[in-house]
Amino acid sequence: MSTTNASPLTSLDQWEDDVLRRYPDPESIATSKSTEAYRNYEAPERDTVREFYKLNHTYQTYDFVVQKREDFLKFNRKEMSVWDAFQFLNQLVDDSDPDTDLDQFQHLLQTSEAIRRDGHPDWMVLVGLMHDMGKVLCLFGEPQWAVVGDTFPVGCAYSDKVVYPEFFKYNPDYNNSQYNTQYGVYEPHCGLRNVKMSWGHDEYVYQMMKDHLPEEGLYMLRYHSFYAWHRENEYSHLLDEHDQKMLPWVQLFNPYDLYSKNPEPPD
Repeated sequence: MSTTNASPLTSLDQWEDDVLRRYPDPESIATSKSTEAYRNYEAPERDTVREFYKLNHTYQTYDFVVQKREDFLKFNRKEMSVWDAFQFLNQLVDDSDPDTDLDQFQHLLQTSEAIRRDGHPDWMVLVGLMHDMGKVLCLFGEPQWAVVGDTFPVGCAYSDKVVYPEFFKYNPDYNNSQYNTQYGVYEPHCGLRNVKMSWGHDEYVYQMMKDHLPEEGLYMLRYHSFYAWHRENEYSHLLDEHDQKMLPWVQLFNPYDLYSKNPEPPD
């Protein structure tokens, strides 16, 4: 075998470009309905969705997020194997999701299998399998509004591109002058790593996995529910250059997370 054949990619940058070129065809992933039918929040098929977001937007305050981070990121509640965690997720249906009523483990299998079929690296397949593992927070008695759903920055003004923005008026931070300006408690272009996001499974699984995956995969985990950023291009005033560099990776992951949801369980 020639040197060229043995090492076809000459640099890490070339490898990254090669992975990003393999952007998925959403229609090939969305086998159960058209892509336009996903994330229908105007008329969700499940009654739980709207009420979920009313609770989520009312109680996800800046102080609430600080307290939950202090409470749960000690990781002192329970020790279990990954498989035991999957067994728990096998009983959990996400009340915020208008696109599937399968349990969460089935969703993880659908996501990771779709990534594997498209020939992405093993670490990305692992991201697909693990991305909702943080929903084990429900095992500790946490309500779903504090675990699942789209995420958004707290401590600054809310974007009207966040799903159901009308419910933010019930949040105490909405009228708090410390938190309701464009930058709030943050500096311009401070970087997402310095921004506190609404509390939930994204941050929890990121903190679990931060020593075990490449940076691109960690961004996929930490921000896969931050649709106002990676889909609506909001909050640009808080982003730094590193966030901009990582955005295509989060966008690469999103179609697998969203469009792989299918009413038929995976084999």
